[in-house]
Amino acid sequence: MDKIKVGVVGYGNLGKGVLCALKQVQDFELVALFTRREPDKLGLTDIKVENILNIKSYKNKIDILILCGGSATDLPKQSPELLKDFCIIDSFDTHANIPEHYETLDEIGKKSDTLALLSVGWDPGLFSMARILFNSIAPNGKDYTFWGKGVSQGHSDAIRRISGVKNAVQYTIPKDEAIENVRNGCMPDLKTKDKHLRECFVVLDTNANADLIEQEIKQMPNYFAEYETIVHFISDEEFKEKHSAMPHGGFVFRSAKSANNNNFLMEFSLKLDSNPEFTASVMVAYARAVYRLFKQGKRGAVTVFDIPLKLLSTLSEDEQRKQLL
Repeated sequence: MDKIKVGVVGYGNLGKGVLCALKQVQDFELVALFTRREPDKLGLTDIKVENILNIKSYKNKIDILILCGGSATDLPKQSPELLKDFCIIDSFDTHANIPEHYETLDEIGKKSDTLALLSVGWDPGLFSMARILFNSIAPNGKDYTFWGKGVSQGHSDAIRRISGVKNAVQYTIPKDEAIENVRNGCMPDLKTKDKHLRECFVVLDTNANADLIEQEIKQMPNYFAEYETIVHFISDEEFKEKHSAMPHGGFVFRSAKSANNNNFLMEFSLKLDSNPEFTASVMVAYARAVYRLFKQGKRGAVTVFDIPLKLLSTLSEDEQRKQLL
């Protein structure tokens, strides 16, 4: 069996998660890890590491690139540029900008004879699939999505991009009262700030202005401006001691009624010890599907809504029907 030749772009938490996930699959071959850092300084001796400036020399040597950058500044630039030469998969999670990101990648992919799968992970991604499934089954109802308690990689990355921030982590915390109201079938009208609060722990560079940075965090559109946000400034030592793990999870609900006014409550939930390792596992499974779709002639851009579940599996279709249906 020919293996899927994959490249990984980025060696942050998600990139490390992808390398971990690739160890559990037999149908992928890691060609190279691409990084903006000096390759020799990463200390990786068992895989090929390249500076990202050399990535175009790998055109036609890689079937798909898994992009592990952040949604705030990396992916809006990297995904369109790399799609000109490679099939790609990214985890772009700025929900408000997904339609625009899709249109950009779809146009480039069709011109470049490549294929992009965007916004893959668990939200957007698996939670998106739950929402479309629940909506289709129960049209008369309301959707509710809760995240956490856990570390949001995208929001944490957005804080770390602020000038004067040395390190940061952001916990998304669902409000228990809101979840209970949904589970009780009340179908409450919940605004953004009613469902979650965001708690940030930030290590500052020397001489950074804490007040200005707190203001910049709380006013950041698409990330914090719509939420109740708490910001703590802590030391390097406290950060390493208390905030090194990356748990997460969440819930998708659909509260609905039948035509006879009977209640339906559908729920999909996740509880994760490692957000980046789980997100990476989702991306690797979907990389398999993108490779197969490309071989079938698909070009442009796709989302999880476009991909049959059978393409994710290593099982044959007959095995899927026997073991999983």
